[in-house]
Amino acid sequence: MQRLIAVLFTLVLVCFAVPATAKNTIENIRMWPSPDRTRVVFDMGEEPVFSYFHLNQSHPYRLVVDFPETDLNFNIDQFESNSLLVKTIRTSTAKDAGSTRIVLELDKTIEPQIQSLGPQGNYGHRLVIDLPGTSLKRDSTALRAEDLQERKVTVAIDAGHGGEDPGSIGPRGTYEKDVVLKIARALASMINSDPAMQAYLIRSDDYYVDVNERPRKAERIDADLFVSIHADAFVSPQPRGASIWVLSNRRASTEMGRLLENKERLSDVLAGVEPAADEQEFLNETLVSMSMDHAMLSGYEAATEVLAELKRITKMHKTKPQHASLAVLTSTAMPSMLVETGFISNPTEEQLLRSNQHQQKLARAIYQGVRGFFMRRPPDGTMFASNRASRHVVRSGESLSILAQRYNTSVTAIKTRNNLNSSVIQIGQVLEIPSPE
Repeated sequence: MQRLIAVLFTLVLVCFAVPATAKNTIENIRMWPSPDRTRVVFDMGEEPVFSYFHLNQSHPYRLVVDFPETDLNFNIDQFESNSLLVKTIRTSTAKDAGSTRIVLELDKTIEPQIQSLGPQGNYGHRLVIDLPGTSLKRDSTALRAEDLQERKVTVAIDAGHGGEDPGSIGPRGTYEKDVVLKIARALASMINSDPAMQAYLIRSDDYYVDVNERPRKAERIDADLFVSIHADAFVSPQPRGASIWVLSNRRASTEMGRLLENKERLSDVLAGVEPAADEQEFLNETLVSMSMDHAMLSGYEAATEVLAELKRITKMHKTKPQHASLAVLTSTAMPSMLVETGFISNPTEEQLLRSNQHQQKLARAIYQGVRGFFMRRPPDGTMFASNRASRHVVRSGESLSILAQRYNTSVTAIKTRNNLNSSVIQIGQVLEIPSPE
């Protein structure tokens, strides 16, 4: 009898314990501003249940989110907004006991996009709120689309991952997204210092851009080349070295099929020309195939140039460009490549990738390879094609050796061309740069 009573008592305890364990929690709140939106992420203990409404009668405008039967296990008083769109995030009186009400104070009235995401990778259950609107000033090294000069060679630089997507994580906790952004910024700075080139950063800060949107952003600014920068990883720490990937024929065929079905994108690829009628669709396929073949061939050539420069400053994992089926390498409008700068999963290489000196070397090698490619295959109408890049105005920190390296020539050739008896040059001095040797 005592045993039966003990079992019944245990069952009663379990029944009363169920509601407590079933209650949800907000464990953390994260914010990721980008130039065109702010993403707010609620990390939840379980799948979120929620409702929301707007209060747009006065500024600041408010988006109110209710979480029934949910506790806030996060000190929201210490949360600081780094978004131009979101003024603050705070709590308010919940409509029910045991629930949580979160208020987002906004600078503009917006219509949010809200989705619930299940556990994936390092994350558990999440409620993701995307708020459209200008939320971040672009980094000063990154030109805006409206700043680009039409006939300079334009290089779109894509720093992989970003925001809530850290990419691969090294043994010391180094995030791939942070390393590649630093390399991308350094590369953009070098390109923007070149009188014949200009750089456009696909992401200029710590936020996420959809992988399918990255090449589209490059197409919209008529980029001449797309360079995506990443850091490799493997399940064991042994592999190391850089490599470069270009679009595979299989992915190219699949992408071409999708493009032919998308009339808006097809018109863009055909340079604004109206796609042929249904009975002449083979003409569309032929033109797109020619465009894709040209982009793939040029991408391989550009990758070969960059790879040759990388060999000079770092160990290589692959000595030739590799073909891959990657979403970021799907543009028919320009050559593209993905540069794996090293294995962040290798302790030695992780340490190198954390080093500003090595980041600068990697950026310089990519820049030299890109410039070498355009010197050999100059786009029509650019300064490379018209040779107007042969005149250079000396800037602070430049020397003859730096200019010789940048323009693929020699110190002696520059001195001879400009009748210089000394290697000393002055800021503002105009030099004629000889053709590459």
